Amino acid sequence: MQTTAESSARAEEILRKLPRIEGVIPMYVNGRWTLAKDGDTRELINPSDGRPIAVVADGGAADAEAAIAGARRAFDDGPWGRISAADRAALLFRVADAIDANRDEFMRIDTLNNGKPLRETEYDAIDAANCFRYYAGLATKPHGQTFDVPAPSQTFTVREPIGVCGQIVPWNYPLLMATWKLAPALAAGNVCVLKPAELTPLSTIRLAMIFEELEFPPGVVNVVMGAGATAGHAIAASVLVDKIAFTGGTTTGRSIMQAATANLKKISLELGGKSPNVVFADADFDTAVDYALFGIFANAGQVCSAGSRLIVERSLHDRLVERVVERARKIRVGDGFDPETEMGPIISPVHRERVEGYIESGLTDGAKLLCGGERLGGELAEGNFIAPTVFDRTSPKMRIVQEEIFGPVLVVQTFDDEAESIALANDTIYGLAGAVFTQDIAKAHRVVRKMRAGITWINTYHPTYNEAPWGGYKQSGIGRELGTYGYDAYTEVKQINVNLDVEPSGWFSG
Repeated sequence: MQTTAESSARAEEILRKLPRIEGVIPMYVNGRWTLAKDGDTRELINPSDGRPIAVVADGGAADAEAAIAGARRAFDDGPWGRISAADRAALLFRVADAIDANRDEFMRIDTLNNGKPLRETEYDAIDAANCFRYYAGLATKPHGQTFDVPAPSQTFTVREPIGVCGQIVPWNYPLLMATWKLAPALAAGNVCVLKPAELTPLSTIRLAMIFEELEFPPGVVNVVMGAGATAGHAIAASVLVDKIAFTGGTTTGRSIMQAATANLKKISLELGGKSPNVVFADADFDTAVDYALFGIFANAGQVCSAGSRLIVERSLHDRLVERVVERARKIRVGDGFDPETEMGPIISPVHRERVEGYIESGLTDGAKLLCGGERLGGELAEGNFIAPTVFDRTSPKMRIVQEEIFGPVLVVQTFDDEAESIALANDTIYGLAGAVFTQDIAKAHRVVRKMRAGITWINTYHPTYNEAPWGGYKQSGIGRELGTYGYDAYTEVKQINVNLDVEPSGWFSG
């Protein structure tokens, strides 16, 4: 087994294989590697130790517009539209194989750039390959309907690609979120302008290298790096873009939705969450404790569907919370390259300070801090590490209960009966995810059916499948990703009517 230093050095060696122009990692636009038009760059920082790891092109509106123009030409006039579904599928299968063949590179790039442990980035790389494989298989399946109509007509529908798809992804799952956007869009025959998060673009650049190696036509896949307010806004507002797909915060989602009205483009928004994890007294105790921890501390709580509200039946509260706190204190926090690490850092100093602000808010509002709540020092002092944190004795109106923290902060709520558990679970503007733990399966179904959430679990938390839809109710977004729903979101439905009795209608007498 490699030491932490050896593993980190291997990642930096892999990073040197990425393309560079004048020492800067470039964007991939219209089949070419290019720097930002205004020459701007951004230094990327390892969140585990604060060290610079690379300098990348930092694009703006002009770079986004150039990518959009190239994508428009590729869709309207290029060879991509003439490629059969079978040939598209074959290309996507090759993308999946290439990700698998270079799994170690993708893992280490994301751990270096994002900070999450290697065991998490390995799962992300495996799932990314499987996502391309799933949509490659779906590309050639039936996508339409026929109808019996009261006329001598053959009436049916077909699904066609929407066109140019703008895609903006977050920093918490850099490779996987890019894959969730690209795979279904390309399978359906679209072209893409993808903007990775400005903090974590490196694995997306490595993915772009695969598209180049496999000779995807120029303009079919474009990767534009830059800030959301400039490059991202240009993509969302462009009248040459037919669809915008965004994963990220609800506030930014509103801005994108507003910008999309420029041409009433199709939108898919996967936004924030404040998801409930409801535990009844009759739950399997060890399983409930395990998933209470996994639900909030996986990826340091930087997960849109994190189980950030632990809602516990009163008779179980003391025992369960005591055990959760005991185990939370034992979570091994550290550098993602350390094989012993179970939880990595917060993505940046700015976001760390945001999480710390919520912790201070909880204390000010009177919640009881049971563990954590502090930035970790010692050998972790140069990184953005916050200890796993648990608050008890909360009230529903506290900010830490109502607002998405996006960090390793768990808040505990207590209920007395089934009706109250449902009321607490739904007492949020969000509706992304939720879970129920109980050995009474009828009760589990009753509660889950009444949860206003798009993704729910019974006696588990967090499993995600390429085959099943992902998205939320209320202010957690619009539309669904993954599964056949994710494919359909990148298609237009066209009705076709064929007259089988070709003769004049006789509607007018003249």
